[in-house]
Amino acid sequence: MKTLNFTTGQEETSVRIDRYLAEKCPEFSRSYLQKLLKEQAVFVNGKPVKANYKIQPETEICLEIPDMEPLDIKPEAIPLDILYEDDYLLVVNKPKGMVVHPAAGHTEGTLVNAVMAHCGDRLSGINGVLRPGIVHRIDKDTTGALLICKEDSVHRDLAEQLKEHSIKRRYRAIVAGNLKDDEGTVEGPIGRHPTDRKKMAINSKNGKPAVTHYKVLERFGQYTYIECRLETGRTHQIRVHMTSIGHPLLGDTVYGSSKNPFHLQGQTLHAMVLGFVHPVTGEYMEFTAPLPDYFLKLLEKLRK
Repeated sequence: MKTLNFTTGQEETSVRIDRYLAEKCPEFSRSYLQKLLKEQAVFVNGKPVKANYKIQPETEICLEIPDMEPLDIKPEAIPLDILYEDDYLLVVNKPKGMVVHPAAGHTEGTLVNAVMAHCGDRLSGINGVLRPGIVHRIDKDTTGALLICKEDSVHRDLAEQLKEHSIKRRYRAIVAGNLKDDEGTVEGPIGRHPTDRKKMAINSKNGKPAVTHYKVLERFGQYTYIECRLETGRTHQIRVHMTSIGHPLLGDTVYGSSKNPFHLQGQTLHAMVLGFVHPVTGEYMEFTAPLPDYFLKLLEKLRK
């Protein structure tokens, strides 16, 4: 077990401790920090506290990080579309329909299973036992470029780049309707939907700031092909933001219409460009994941 210690400053007050720790420890996911709080592994002035505890100035906070548990997830020889790999990280092109990491009751067929078979025991362990190597994630039915880390120090550096919004992420999407402007920006804090806990929503009370820039690439009358550039990386950000301005993603039956005229498997969203500074070499690297076949065929249909 290792411990992390913090002392709050004079200006730091009335912030929930789970939010405070999420800011101070970007290498850990929010859910992992909340798990530690639930397990009474976070102490304020020597006493365990819950997630809703609000910090006070000049307070001693101690976070106990347990040793990594042995993985009960089995490596699976699932083919990977690798865009880049070195001794420290790899960039993969995730296919449609593949879940990024295991969850309760779903421990097979994920990207993590495939990466474990490919990398062996060379994966970072920062985000806990179910997420080895995972720095960020994309939805099951979103395709495209994803970063995997092999070392904790590399993971921490890239997590910091994510926090500072310096990682370049450009997506391609097809939305319903004809966007009025050729370019635009959608801003709105994203948090859990107030009544449907499986969904996200614009939530001014509990949401985190989120900014999405979009640019029209092609118009098809009833649909528009766009590029989205993320400043932030909230869960379902593009899907929620585009729905909020009346242009849900084509095929997104969760945030858009239940009708699915093209018989799509989920939203038409592709993480096309990923750029970052390599934590070891200091070199800026950028990778492009080609559009998947289903997306190309759909564009062909819309152009007719």
